[in-house]
Amino acid sequence: MTLGYDEFAYFADNARDAGLVWEGPPTVTRREVAIEGERSVSGLVWGDGPPELVLVHGGAQNAHTWDTVALALGCPLYAVDMPGHGQSGWRADHAYNPANMAGDLSVAIAEVAPDAVGVVGMSLGGMSSLALAHHHPELVRELVMIDVTPGTDSVKAEPIIAFIDGPEYFADFDEILSRTIEFNPTRSESSLRRGVMHNAHAMDDGRWTWNYDRERGDRAQGEGVADFATMWDHLGGLSQKLTLLRGSLSGVVGDEDVEEFERRRPNDRVIVVEDAGHSIQGDQPLVLAGLLREIFPGLSGTGAPAI
Repeated sequence: MTLGYDEFAYFADNARDAGLVWEGPPTVTRREVAIEGERSVSGLVWGDGPPELVLVHGGAQNAHTWDTVALALGCPLYAVDMPGHGQSGWRADHAYNPANMAGDLSVAIAEVAPDAVGVVGMSLGGMSSLALAHHHPELVRELVMIDVTPGTDSVKAEPIIAFIDGPEYFADFDEILSRTIEFNPTRSESSLRRGVMHNAHAMDDGRWTWNYDRERGDRAQGEGVADFATMWDHLGGLSQKLTLLRGSLSGVVGDEDVEEFERRRPNDRVIVVEDAGHSIQGDQPLVLAGLLREIFPGLSGTGAPAI
């Protein structure tokens, strides 16, 4: 990790940028769950009570992508670092497909948040949460998928893939921040600066690199984005309630995907979040928090007040 980096030192900045009243540092702890051997899944536990929601980030992200949403909700929750991301261990096979992710997540969620009222997954985290709901329905009482469906393929996800598959090393912090800004035009520089601090680190020679595992064994096995289509039957067969949130500025979910979703889930909702790209939690965190309170009306508390 970067010298002087304190992952809990940025919450006031999150609140300020979002226009939330800062009421002092929230209660947040990092918890590790052993998965196999020396490998573990790490995550952030917000609040003092049992987590009411589980939040699962997208590929090449980490649990801190939810910080502003968590502050706005103000209820106990569990934001997990997916395997190979954040402070979670890397898989020996480097195969980060939804089925493998779901298997690892099931162990962590069963220990940390077995009674959560719902799971919220974004992008790869959304597909992994769908696999989790299919294989471990007892851990997913209700599912929210953010800007992803089984119809997402390498063409629709091309801008994201281009960013993730970019340079491995950067001369300094300014260079890695500059590339991040280039690929995230809907986000503020201050939020992206925090994001880089949470998702990258300086090496001994002064260069910067990402924290997540860039090796993807699942791609070589043909189990990458292109194979999401095999999960339409998972989606259609769920007994749990499912809500799809779509960013209005994102091309990751197409109109044809929404039509297929509605054909298979005629009683569930598709909600378009205006002025949001793929990362709805980054572009419109307060709107997302409000939607989650609407979807899960039993969440404790009333949420953090806005200025």
